[in-house]
Amino acid sequence: MNNFPIEQLRADFPILAETIRNKPLVYLDNAASCQKPNAVIDAISHLYRHDYANIHRGVHTLSVRSTDQFEAAREKVRAFINAASNKEIIFVRGATEAINLVAQTYGKAAIQAGDEIIITAMEHHSNIVPWQLLCEQTGAVLKIAPMNQQGELLYAEFEALLTDKTRLLAVVHMSNALGTINPVEKMIAAAHAKAIPVLLDGAQAIPHMPVDVQALDCDFYVFSGHKLYGPSGIGVLYGKQALLEAMPPYQGGGDMIRTVTFERSTYAGLPYKFEAGTPAIAEVIGLGAAIDYLNAIGMSAIADYEATLLTYATEQAKQIKGLTIIGEAAEKGAILSFVLERIHPHDIGTMLDSLGIAIRAGHHCAMPVMDFYQVPATARASFAMYNTHAEIDVLMAGIKGLITAFG
Repeated sequence: MNNFPIEQLRADFPILAETIRNKPLVYLDNAASCQKPNAVIDAISHLYRHDYANIHRGVHTLSVRSTDQFEAAREKVRAFINAASNKEIIFVRGATEAINLVAQTYGKAAIQAGDEIIITAMEHHSNIVPWQLLCEQTGAVLKIAPMNQQGELLYAEFEALLTDKTRLLAVVHMSNALGTINPVEKMIAAAHAKAIPVLLDGAQAIPHMPVDVQALDCDFYVFSGHKLYGPSGIGVLYGKQALLEAMPPYQGGGDMIRTVTFERSTYAGLPYKFEAGTPAIAEVIGLGAAIDYLNAIGMSAIADYEATLLTYATEQAKQIKGLTIIGEAAEKGAILSFVLERIHPHDIGTMLDSLGIAIRAGHHCAMPVMDFYQVPATARASFAMYNTHAEIDVLMAGIKGLITAFG
């Protein structure tokens, strides 16, 4: 990837010029949240300086400007994931709210006592707890598709779980704790063969690879803006139009109604039925700017470049005695989770921070994954398109220094 414009790209992210404890920032916590390019920062600033007003309900110039930018961002999201219609793009606070929305609308209507919901052993808490709550409310049963020591789905065991009782498959596209990329096309086809709808948690996948929801044929796809180089507090629920039209509203309030009397209310059409109240206007416009920025680079080019980072980091890590990589799936995104002998991950994170290196240490909102590997936590270095091989060298030197310091 010698032609990847890494230096030009890094210059677009002002925070990368920061120093931490008098050391250049090495930001390797991208699985938690990505940094923001000037294009996103400027789009939000421009809105607040020149165009901001509440949207949809105003006829004055500022409201029209804000509304036009907001709905243009919806079209950018639609095109980015190749949804069939803007009506299939629902703005929410993040992937977490999107999953909860599906659980409490589609789930409550379609799932009854004795029905089964399938997830995998590598899910983020956001794709576990909403289904546990739904099972408590309905009497449904949560089934877990297992994985092996490499962090890969045991496909035959997964397929055996698909029965006449299964009412929904909810699966992570790419694991935030392990980097595993699940065989979601194959899983969706197997589920649809039994008329089982599928929700994909794409929060981790969508910043790192092209996503085409029509090609995947998933029924729902969810992701968060802050992992996609956009603002926090905004996310997307994609759903097939027929499913969304059949689902009841998630919240009531302004902008999601057609008529209101004290006797009854009728609801707006898609997508507004699920967007009650004043939305995150600036955040949506910022997300649109992030998508423009990514499109200019190309998601395939980003995926290819990040693959070189992961390969290099993995090769270097395997040369360090006392370091164990957690999660070595054959299909994997740019995440390196690891543990060191006799050094707790929280100490790793704290001591690397003294060198200007930002990683994540903890259970990564995936406690069942930690239980599976019988570790309290892992240290996680997660890479993005603006990271470099030189930064990986700094990380590895820091790890070696920790091992020496701890004897």
